[in-house]
Amino acid sequence: MFFGVTHIDVPVTGFARAEAFWGKLIGLKEVKRGEGFIDLDSGSVILRLLQVQQVTRPVSLRVSVPDVQRAYELLIQSGGRALYEVQRTPALELEAHVADPDGNSVIVWRELSEDEYGFVPELPKLGEWTTEAETLFNELLAYVPALFRSMARRKVTRIIEEVAGYDGSAVTREHVIRGYILSSAKIKRDRLIEPLKKCGIDPDKYQEEFDA
Repeated sequence: MFFGVTHIDVPVTGFARAEAFWGKLIGLKEVKRGEGFIDLDSGSVILRLLQVQQVTRPVSLRVSVPDVQRAYELLIQSGGRALYEVQRTPALELEAHVADPDGNSVIVWRELSEDEYGFVPELPKLGEWTTEAETLFNELLAYVPALFRSMARRKVTRIIEEVAGYDGSAVTREHVIRGYILSSAKIKRDRLIEPLKKCGIDPDKYQEEFDA
């Protein structure tokens, strides 16, 4: 019955300043123009700048950016009105709110990386782990780039618990080390040597896992 969202109507009282703000500043490309409207391509849906006499129902749009502070400052310098300065949200996002010249709200945002959380996320454990095992695994995960750490946490936790399952015991430091090595493709295991050494582990003792 429904084919998905195609357009979001953005009410504006003047095309010139609206085009400057949404087109030139934010970088949306015009794809169509008609009687009382201009369509701009946002990459996912079309923003339709809709000419009105007065904006009575402003809209709120979220715009993904790599640098929230820089985007916020640029919007302000280009005629936007500050609503909320850059802030960290409970959803682990960084965002700032600015109003366009017609009062429509623009939220510039990005997700925080794990290095910015300020805490270590819980492991997706299903079984029992010793405190030493969990501590070691979190230390090893710290050497994984933040962008890939969440995925690595899920994958390696599962493999570590599989290794422990063969022994019918709670997860120990030994299970963490063996599972950590086995979870990586054989051709890439050499890159695990340095993190293991930094955690006080002799990789030579686990040659069997490196060769598996």
